[in-house]
Amino acid sequence: MKCILKFSILFLTILIVGCNNIQHVTKGQKTEPVFPKGDKITNNNFTGTAWLQMFVNNDSTYNTSIGNVTFEPRARTKWHKHPGGQILLVTDGKGYYQEKGKPAQVLHKGDIVKIPPDTEHWQGAAPDSGLTHIAISTNLQKGNVVWLTAVSEDEYGIATK
Repeated sequence: MKCILKFSILFLTILIVGCNNIQHVTKGQKTEPVFPKGDKITNNNFTGTAWLQMFVNNDSTYNTSIGNVTFEPRARTKWHKHPGGQILLVTDGKGYYQEKGKPAQVLHKGDIVKIPPDTEHWQGAAPDSGLTHIAISTNLQKGNVVWLTAVSEDEYGIATK
């Protein structure tokens, strides 16, 4: 029960702060986002340019990892799945989330996506907009992300029409 309470507090804190991860306009001037963009992702699990800023790395207490992912326009993940599920908190921009065999869903700032365990999916930015989301990978004792094939240009084009 104590672990659940700690995780709930951590989750709510990140949710509140994450929702403020937008650029506010004050008297015509933009301020910096709350969280840094992080490091450019250089592995082959993404198409296009994306950045990752890790907030929480997995450990035996929380069994979760939490990171801020920023996609440039048209950038996206490969098809992949999470054995323990995942939650996405969209904090800026416009993008798409698609489960295998289903139509893509449009994502906007403020959207929350709860991805069931072992659900094959991808997410990424719209053709004309970047996308930033907080990715929470849950129940990591069940295993790490399983990367699959790239989202083809045809798949992306159909999803974003």
